[in-house]
Amino acid sequence: MVGEEVVPMDDKAKRMRDLLSSFYSPDPSISNNTSKHASLDDINSTSFDPDQYMNILAHKSNLEGLLQRHVEMAAEIKNLDTDLQMLVYENYNKFISATDTIKRMKSNISGMETNMEQLLEKIMSVQSRSDSVNTSLFDKREHIEKLHRTCNLLRKVQFIYDLPDRLSKCIKSEAYADAVRFYIGAMPIFKAYGDSSFRDCKQASEEAIAVVVKNLQGKLFSDSESIQVRADAAVLLKQLDFPVNNLKAKLFEKLEQSITDIRLNPEEINNPSGDRSTHEAAIHEFVEAVCAFRVIFPDSEEQLVKVAEDLVTKNFVIAEEYVKTRISPEDLLGVLRVIWNDVLLIDEVLQEAALSNHSLEAAKVVVTSFVRSAFFHLLQDISDSLLQILKKEGAEQCTLDVVLDASTKAVLQGGLNVLLDFRKILDDDSGILVRLRELIIDWVQEGLQEFFRQLEDQFLLFSGRNHSSIQVHGLAEGTQGDKAFAGLVLVLAQLSAFIEQTVIPKVTEEIAASFSGGSVRGYESGPAFVPGEICRKFRSAGEKFLHLYINMRNQRVSLLLKKRFTTPNWVKHKEPREVHMFVDLFLQELEIIVNEVKQILPQGRRKHHRTDSNGSSASSRSNPLREEKLGRSNTQRARSQLLETHLAKLFKQKVEIFTKVEYTQESVVTTIVKLGLKSFQEFVRLQTFNRSGFQQIQLDIQFVRIPLREIVEDEAAIDFLLDEVIVATAERCLDPIPLEPPILDKLIRAKLAKTEEQNTISS
Repeated sequence: MVGEEVVPMDDKAKRMRDLLSSFYSPDPSISNNTSKHASLDDINSTSFDPDQYMNILAHKSNLEGLLQRHVEMAAEIKNLDTDLQMLVYENYNKFISATDTIKRMKSNISGMETNMEQLLEKIMSVQSRSDSVNTSLFDKREHIEKLHRTCNLLRKVQFIYDLPDRLSKCIKSEAYADAVRFYIGAMPIFKAYGDSSFRDCKQASEEAIAVVVKNLQGKLFSDSESIQVRADAAVLLKQLDFPVNNLKAKLFEKLEQSITDIRLNPEEINNPSGDRSTHEAAIHEFVEAVCAFRVIFPDSEEQLVKVAEDLVTKNFVIAEEYVKTRISPEDLLGVLRVIWNDVLLIDEVLQEAALSNHSLEAAKVVVTSFVRSAFFHLLQDISDSLLQILKKEGAEQCTLDVVLDASTKAVLQGGLNVLLDFRKILDDDSGILVRLRELIIDWVQEGLQEFFRQLEDQFLLFSGRNHSSIQVHGLAEGTQGDKAFAGLVLVLAQLSAFIEQTVIPKVTEEIAASFSGGSVRGYESGPAFVPGEICRKFRSAGEKFLHLYINMRNQRVSLLLKKRFTTPNWVKHKEPREVHMFVDLFLQELEIIVNEVKQILPQGRRKHHRTDSNGSSASSRSNPLREEKLGRSNTQRARSQLLETHLAKLFKQKVEIFTKVEYTQESVVTTIVKLGLKSFQEFVRLQTFNRSGFQQIQLDIQFVRIPLREIVEDEAAIDFLLDEVIVATAERCLDPIPLEPPILDKLIRAKLAKTEEQNTISS
């Protein structure tokens, strides 16, 4: 062969080949011709010259080489003797075997000649007797064959005379296939003798067959008849040379109308007690009609393909609408199996349609719609669980912890259940789903990524500052609505953290275990599901929601402060007799916040100790100095010293008062309290106080000091801010003389006693 490499043979193989060639070659000249071209030192050639070989060998080699060549040549001679001996033994065994075979053949053939002679004699005897029998029966056989031909001719003549009656009976019994068969069988005789001997029979038969044609046409265009009956009528008309092609358009119109009766009913398919026989019967009837049309109209493949594609497309459209509702994966699999079985049945009789490929594209749409629908309903479930906080059930609202628990279950368990449903579809061995396996993996991962993106958008919509989401759901506005809305934002913050820390890792594990692979997207597009990106989004969203909740609650506190400072005339304020009711409202607002965060956020550690680094210790140590300065007269020197002390503490504490907000109860409450006290300080700076106003602020601040310490994590920072409010008030006071400690304690004890009495009465 061309291009095939020639494997070089070793010396032993060459010698064996030459030996066999010299032994079996019929023409000795062949070996002679090849030997002419051999080299002088070729010891295996016929023209080998030993003297010349020795001269060349002695000239080229030293003593050691000659000895080595001697050893090699002795070994070669021994090998040649062995090979020659084996060759002789092998040929000898073959000759012995051939001799034994010839002897056995002679012994087996020795008695065969006598038997053959006897067989020949018997054959000759049988042949002579057979010839005598044929000679004696020849005349009778000829007579019998003549009578048989006459009988057959009479039967045909009788059939022709009986044909009109036969056709009439077939018309009455509607056995039109037999009528057509009888008439076609008589056609050759009518063509030969219809104008002479059988004129009346021919005329009567034509009249009868005209009735048959008319009845067949009626069946062909009857809507009450089945497709198969109409197709059989068309076949019979075609056998009668009726111009059926002229009816092709009307027949196909009837066929297209008939597919409207083949309507897929998903509810009936997935109902255990439902009857599928109606659909199966309709499909089988359609398949039979396709077979008949292919026989009647051989050139109708293109139209039949279109009708079949329309039928399959219609069923897939019904399936697509069905999956948009909330259905189980078993429901989807049941519908797809029915459609796929229909496709296989039609493919058997109409392979040109290639409905498998057509169905594959339509199935992609159905499965992607199911994936999108499943994620949509999951998103709807999560939204409904979140909006429970804004809806009333009777006279009570759902508590935040109940809403958070329902929402976390909806996200985690709902998400895993959806993936489990997709896994059932992926594991199905249906032919159409097996071909879509890698695509389904990509669709699930893409759908999961899109779901979390939409979930983040939904969270942002629910947290809108304009309360648009509340108005959309027809919820009440006002104080109760604001309270519920703030609680929703807090739930969103914790739920976002839960999604980042718990949901995404579990979903990622499930994706890696059940939905790995999917190479349709290609490496250039990157992975469809990117958990790191989702974690970053929900981490950022959770922080935004947490700060939004703090800002919303701080706005409520600021509103209380604004009303407190804009209502009275602080320059003409009366001497304080009790803690102002503003303090009660302020503490009630904080109590609402504490109750909300306790339901949602975990408990963190509290900072009960004070250090020199936070500035609060400096504030406490400077209190005697401040009291000394406040106790002086209203002089410029005291005011200047107070301002210097305040500025020094402010710059010292600025970095450490407002730290990063954590997902803990104490962190959130502390941040809101800090912001509220800073707002308190800013409102103070906008007012001018007399001595009584200053003392009222001092009394209020001193009263809230202990309750605030119980709910915050950083007592030192809160003490510092409370002191700053007093300092700011003193700076804006015309006569900053504080209340005496005994009076201050007396008023505070009176307020505590009054509060305790009110709590006793209310309980």
